[in-house]
Formats: sequence, C-alpha cells, structure tokens
Amino acid sequence: QSGQWYLHMFTPEQPDWNWRNPEVGAEFDRVLRFWLDRGVDGFRIDVAAGLYKHPELPDSDDPEADARTRDSVNPLAWNQPEVHDVWRQWRSICEEYTARDGRERLLVGEVSVPTAREHAQYVRSDELHQAFFFDLLSAPWEAGAFRKVISEAMQDIAGTGSTVTWVLNNHDQVRTVTRYGEPATEGSGLGAARARAAALLMLALPGAAYIYQGEELGLPEVVDLPDDVLTDPIFHRTGSRARIRDGCRVPLPWSGQASPFGFTSGAESAKPWLPQPEYFAEYATDRALADTRSFWHLYRDGLQLREALPQLGEGTLSWLDSPPGVLAFVRGDGLVCAVNFGTAPTPAPVSGTPLLSSGPCPAGVLPGSTAAWWMSDGTESRAS
Repeated sequence: QSGQWYLHMFTPEQPDWNWRNPEVGAEFDRVLRFWLDRGVDGFRIDVAAGLYKHPELPDSDDPEADARTRDSVNPLAWNQPEVHDVWRQWRSICEEYTARDGRERLLVGEVSVPTAREHAQYVRSDELHQAFFFDLLSAPWEAGAFRKVISEAMQDIAGTGSTVTWVLNNHDQVRTVTRYGEPATEGSGLGAARARAAALLMLALPGAAYIYQGEELGLPEVVDLPDDVLTDPIFHRTGSRARIRDGCRVPLPWSGQASPFGFTSGAESAKPWLPQPEYFAEYATDRALADTRSFWHLYRDGLQLREALPQLGEGTLSWLDSPPGVLAFVRGDGLVCAVNFGTAPTPAPVSGTPLLSSGPCPAGVLPGSTAAWWMSDGTESRAS
C-alpha cells in the first residue's frame, strides 16, 4: 500500500534484510546473544552466501539462472565479499561465550558457491566452523564425477586446514535412493544399492558427514503426491511439479503398518502435513531396527567404526589404482575404502574379508553397486 518496492530472493513473504544498513547487523548480534545466553550450542545458517547483494542492484543478464539451475548462481545476488565480515563477527561472538565456559558454539552454514576454492573461504579459521559442501550431493553416479568432487574438496578446502562437510541428501533435493535408481519409486533394487554404497563412501571421507532425516532408513522420494497436498512454494508459484521438494519432506515413518506411522497421535487434527504412502510401512524405524540388513544398521555400524578407528574422521586420503568404474582410496596408514560404480563385479583392492560392506561382499571380490572397507594388508597399488 505504500507504493514502495522491496527485494526478496525467495517468496514475497520472505523479504531480504538490507545488510548494508549497520542496524541489521547490530540486530542480529542481539539475536545471537539472546539464544547464546539461553545455552544453545550453535546455529545452522540458511543461505549463508546470500546476505549481501551487489551494491548497485543492477539487472542480471540472466535473471532466470537461479530458477533454471535450482542453485544460487547469480553473481549479483550471492557470494558478495562483504558477507565474510558477518561470519567473522558471528564467530567472534561465539568465541566470546566459549572463553567464558570452555564450551564451543558451532556455526554451520548452508553455502552454495561455484567452486570448492570459494567454499573454502567460508570455513577459514575466523569464520564458520563448517559449511555444507553440496558438490557430492549433485554429482551423477559415476566414478569420475565423484573422484573430481572429492579431489577438489581435499585440495581446495581440506588443503587450507578447513573441514570438508559432506552431504548426500537434504531438504531440497531428490533422495539418493530415487536419484541413483532407474526407476526406484519405492526404493528397491539399483537405487537402494547405490545409496548404501554412497553412504559408506561418505562416511569414509576426511571431515564431517551430515545425515538427512530418513536417509538412515533408506527412504525413497515420494513421487506421487497429489497436487492438492503440495506445500512447496515452487509449485504454487509456477503451477509446475518440476523440481518441487515435497517428495523428500514427507514425515518419517516410526512404527506400525499405516499412516501416520507413529509420527503423530493419529487424530484428524494431527495428521502429517504431507501424506505418507502405504509403502512407508516397509521403512518404519521399528522394522529397520529389527532387520540387521537395513539401512539403519549400515549407518550405525559405519558411524561406530568411524568413531572407533583413528584412520577415519580428519586426516589424509590417498587414491589407489583401480579398474575403470571403481574408486579406491586409503585413509591414514591403513583403512581402504573402495566403491564399484558399475554393475559387474571386480577384484577387491584388498584380499581379505571387509570390515564393513554395503552389500554382500565375498573376500577378494567387489560386487557392482557396492562399497566396502578393509584394513590394509599393504599390497594395494597407490595411484601415481
């Protein structure tokens, strides 16, 4: 009604703050202190590369780029250099509280930038502690694509002393079980096998690993939601189901044979905001805990080994020679991880029985769409 315009990068209900006004930064400092005074352990920061816009707000040569790529690629709207001053200020506030009681407060940023080298700038020693690195999430199921992402991250992010923060799923992207499978609407077959293998690969990498809710259950994307239940603003703004995100946001199944699968009390007023398909019964948590072959047990076993073995977590990664379609590397001084991206079995890089594998893995063999971990026997061939 005022006749004035305001800038919003997302929905009209989400106007952007003008971070070039110092009052905005001062207000956010107060917000951080409000929650830190109440004992929070840290903050997950949405769109951490998008606070500042180009100071002159010029028209873009390609205004549809973000919508077309489903990514933050407009150089006028994202990744402005001034944003790093904000994270230095927030880091200093968190360290002020840490100095009082010795308890670290964590800053984790959602950062989508063009290169790993630019990503590394957000996790410098005086900025964010961690920032989600999305390149593995967006990589196709190909050995070469995964190796390129990992190598660039290790060189440009870990090479600066920063932590790489790996993710395979999040609330904006198609779940791995469906993304890797053709087709895999209910999570069976090829997509599930590849998703299990990708999980062991991620957990073997140096740095931090984040697991999106339902990933540990092997949930597939829900692809058949009716139009009248969709909540994604993309759908309501465009009328198109292309690239909508509701399919990975359907509430988790916890127990039982029918919706709401323990997610709510089941009362009419407490139904999940998105309907759960009947086949979610196969993925319910109670069933996953009872089945030692489930995704849940694979993730649990991988996380327990990751905590117990000094070769995992932070540290070095060296590539091993491997057949086409296979990635193999050694961590530290003795743990080998290999992933067969193909469908035919290949010789394993280590002769013995694996510590852990994403599927059946006889000694000396690495089946297709399978990942495995071994303790090194010293016979692996290092890549030059």
